Amino acid sequence: MTKRVAIFVSGGGSNMRALVEDMTGDHAGRPCLVLSNNADAGGIAWAQGQGIATEVVDHRPFGKDRPAFEAALSAALEAHAPDIICLAGFMRKLTEGFTDAWAGRMINIHPSLLPKYRGLHTHARALEAGDTEHGCTVHEVTAALDDGPILGQARIPVLPGDTAESLAERVLVQEHRLYPAVLRRFAAGEREPVLLTG
Repeated sequence: MTKRVAIFVSGGGSNMRALVEDMTGDHAGRPCLVLSNNADAGGIAWAQGQGIATEVVDHRPFGKDRPAFEAALSAALEAHAPDIICLAGFMRKLTEGFTDAWAGRMINIHPSLLPKYRGLHTHARALEAGDTEHGCTVHEVTAALDDGPILGQARIPVLPGDTAESLAERVLVQEHRLYPAVLRRFAAGEREPVLLTG
């Protein structure tokens, strides 16, 4: 049975594009929606150009009322009936009420080798720590930030002279390999972690 996949973005959505472009052929998933909290997100325009349904739920009118924002997200999702949510650069933290409702059906990509460096500025933190390798992780989403069962990791060496920017560029290449590979398995009901090296 084909799984309907909703993808949440806040910006250009390069990971979303990688996911969409892989959802062809024998892939168990198909994109049913691209949703953003930002009407100007490049990812929304791209999805519209591909004929994929889009929704925008601006977080700003809700202020600090996360449950109200998430109720609006849920209302926007209803018409599209997704089976899986992929967070792809969605820069809003989701509360337990939302994550519990989607437990086991929502995944995220994070630019570090979790459990290292949850949160922001992961590349600079890896350099500051003197790490010899870095990478990205796809995990199931729980209420705890960048936590949840790990479904895949891609590792790259930290090279002499690397900056946070150069590391970010090389990790992003791996994100575009890892996330589609994990979603392909996840949509087929497989949870065995995908391990890649770059």
